[in-house]
Amino acid sequence: MTPLWTSEEIARAVGGTAQGGFEAGGVTFDSREVEPGDLFIALRGEATDGHRFVSQAFARGAAGALVSEPVEGAHVRVADTVQALDALGRAARERSSQARIVGVTGSVGKTSTKEALFAALDRGSPDRVHRSLKSYNNHTGVPLSLSRMPRETRYGLFEMGMNHAGELSALTRLVRPHVALVTTVASAHREFFASEEAIADAKGEIFSGLEPDGVAIIPFDNPHRDRLIAAARPHAARIVTFGLGEGADVRAGYVVRGPKGGTMATALLPEAQLSFTVAQPGEHWVMNALAVLAVVEAVGGDLAAAGLALADLGGLKGRGERLRVPLADGEALLIDESYNANPASMTATLKVLGDEPVTGRRIAILGAMRELGAETDDFHAALAGPVEAAKVDFAILVGPEMGALAKALGPGTDLAHVPDTAAAIERAREAIGPGDAVLVKGSNSIGLAALVEALAGGER
Repeated sequence: MTPLWTSEEIARAVGGTAQGGFEAGGVTFDSREVEPGDLFIALRGEATDGHRFVSQAFARGAAGALVSEPVEGAHVRVADTVQALDALGRAARERSSQARIVGVTGSVGKTSTKEALFAALDRGSPDRVHRSLKSYNNHTGVPLSLSRMPRETRYGLFEMGMNHAGELSALTRLVRPHVALVTTVASAHREFFASEEAIADAKGEIFSGLEPDGVAIIPFDNPHRDRLIAAARPHAARIVTFGLGEGADVRAGYVVRGPKGGTMATALLPEAQLSFTVAQPGEHWVMNALAVLAVVEAVGGDLAAAGLALADLGGLKGRGERLRVPLADGEALLIDESYNANPASMTATLKVLGDEPVTGRRIAILGAMRELGAETDDFHAALAGPVEAAKVDFAILVGPEMGALAKALGPGTDLAHVPDTAAAIERAREAIGPGDAVLVKGSNSIGLAALVEALAGGER
């Protein structure tokens, strides 16, 4: 097989000097993830220096290293490995001239939509689709994902995230997408933005990197739609909207709950109509699916294959995976949304819990939402409405920030407010019974993934 990189290609791309020839089949900057034949990039950061782990990377089978100081073993040496990583990503993008590149951002649903899009395109072009793994969507994750793109790639999918204005501008100019998608705009990372409008402006930066024939894909029903359209207009050859509302370019003709818990829908597109099923329940997944179909059509993919892929799509760990919790006299359903949370995603997933048929109780285990700034208490208190609408029988609220929600729900709601995940695990074990549906959601820093593992780890 053609190697991903040769030492000569790496040296040429990054302006470095090669010592010892090698061929690399993968790229990583985490020595713990090194696979035999990988290129290990020794990055210097605030917390640690990757050069300390070069010998460990070689011991794990690295073919070579990208370094800025002398090391034993085959390597390419540069002045700055962070800049070299960017250069390697740019070189990978440059050599993939035949690939159609997609950039994905948004306040909610970036990773889920990217993974659904991968499944949709891979169904029609198996083994020709490359995407960023995990949530590698920042200033190091994006160039790393680019550098891993095989030269034979037909479709490249890159997630891009941001916490501050200006970050997406830099990332999108690395990726240079043919299609740029904003899944939605909501109050995430509000601590770093004066308003939701400012978040919309920051998300709109993704359009500045579009290729000359580029397509901007924008959520029609979002209150910041027109702001996003204005941001896209100077850069996009075409603007496509998706949503449920009349007037969206890609919209759902009908939406009904499927017999197995998913959703059946018809998508009306500019040039086609498609009836399909989304395996994951919830209106937010219908929106994700419409965004996926808009992208598939924009890149010339197979819409029928995409529809089949959406029907087979399983939940992602921490992002909607549905697990069974074995109990002495039955089992409970656990909906794992532990990876992250903001007001919009909390509301969407609470609605899924409310729609879930149960023979027992609906239990919501909700962790604090972080990075919401001065309005933290207001955002948490505002979840009282969605909790009540979801017909939650018992709530376990985790973290000090959740005190505002506990107060808003009042004494009429059966709840427990606990300080941390350890206490939540103990309370959950006491509370969960056969036939219950349990939603677990909170910001990643709360650590509710440990609760999911404690309750259903053996079922993964």
